[in-house]
Amino acid sequence: MQLYNTLTRKLEYFEPQDPPEVSLYTCGPTVYDYQHIGNYSAYVRWDTLVRVLKETGYVVDWVLNITDVGHLVSDADEGEDKLEKGAKREGKTAWDIAKFYMDDYLRGLKRLNILTPTHVVRATDHIVEQIELVKQLEQKGYTYVIDDGVYFDTSKSRNYGQLARLNLNSQQNEARVEPNIQKRQPADFALWKFTPAGQKRDMEWNSPWGKGFPGWHIECSAMAMKYLGETLDIHTGGIDHLSVHHPNEIAQSEAVTGKPFAKFWLHNNHILVNDAKIAKSVGNGILLDDLLAQGFSELDFRLLLLQSHYRTQSNFTFESLKAARQRRLDIQAFADLRFQLKDGGQLDGPTFEQTRELIFEELKRDLHTPEALAALSDIVTAAETDLVAPDAKQHLTEFLEFLDRVLGLELLESHDITAEQKQIIAKREDARGKKDFATSDKLRGDLAKQGIGLRDTPLGTVWSRL
Repeated sequence: MQLYNTLTRKLEYFEPQDPPEVSLYTCGPTVYDYQHIGNYSAYVRWDTLVRVLKETGYVVDWVLNITDVGHLVSDADEGEDKLEKGAKREGKTAWDIAKFYMDDYLRGLKRLNILTPTHVVRATDHIVEQIELVKQLEQKGYTYVIDDGVYFDTSKSRNYGQLARLNLNSQQNEARVEPNIQKRQPADFALWKFTPAGQKRDMEWNSPWGKGFPGWHIECSAMAMKYLGETLDIHTGGIDHLSVHHPNEIAQSEAVTGKPFAKFWLHNNHILVNDAKIAKSVGNGILLDDLLAQGFSELDFRLLLLQSHYRTQSNFTFESLKAARQRRLDIQAFADLRFQLKDGGQLDGPTFEQTRELIFEELKRDLHTPEALAALSDIVTAAETDLVAPDAKQHLTEFLEFLDRVLGLELLESHDITAEQKQIIAKREDARGKKDFATSDKLRGDLAKQGIGLRDTPLGTVWSRL
């Protein structure tokens, strides 16, 4: 299996440290508001990674974090904590906000048929581990204290910013405005933030340095190393984490352990909406419920994402979603051929096996889902005319099981049509044979109202879901 490693900027063959075990950490959401489709797109990408790793034979220990404290509105450790901001917006406590939006996010993962991670971990459940990590950094001489918190001194970190190809000297020279004049370098980041004097936060804890809360970056290092060890096989996240969050994770983790924090770093690109970056000011933060309100399903959106490579910038429009929905229905119609096998059908076991191998090779080549779907579309198109013979049923079923494992489109979740609907199809075929086209058209219309479409072939009528 090959993966593009952001750390080296090249495609590399992946080998875990302790096969068949694979340790995988995914940066999760900050749960202060509803997650929009741009947020969810990342988790469809990494779900696909997990599925392909499993299909390759690996056992994946997958940790997904929930940021429910410490993420300030600015990556430069300035501004208000996003959870506290959400609490003021809704007149609730930060704890209530975190619980509500975390639960909603987890429901969204299920709706998108995303596999359940091995561990879903919350920052607020790991305060002790974060404080301990800061203490170790302090003992090793990597920290300093200023008025608003404990900071990591990036000048003492060897190769700081290597992941993002950052240049600290350049950053220093180009920094026209430094929000916190007490910081030694612009890139220095907070490990522990103090509760401002005279304030009482919903989320604050005692620490050796004073009452406060952890910085955003320290939580990922603490939780990743607790569950997966000092060096991860794979760390994933959005491209927006490349310049700040992930370099900071690496710096603090490797300062403590003296070991590489992760062997492979994978980053997904953004999804635009109507060619614009998703932003509240633009009002294009589309939610999953918005898709359903327009008559689409979560699986339509999942397929739309799989039509682009995870490292490319993709674009969402409702027109593109409509096309993805039709493509998904075509694939589902192919899957439903298992209920309507035809004597004389041409698709056979070798055809399914060859297509399976082609799809799998594309997925193992850095998750090339567009090419994998192109190979799938070829056999779907062929099936429209070739159909499937009864003796190929097992081969088709095994092929669909493979597709569900690696693509997660729930093709095998569909059921056969009812006996009554089959009787209508038989009556329509009889009417067609008698050239009673008025009755034939009426029966077709009756089925269409039930969401069933018909297609006449030389081997008989084939139904599909509309």
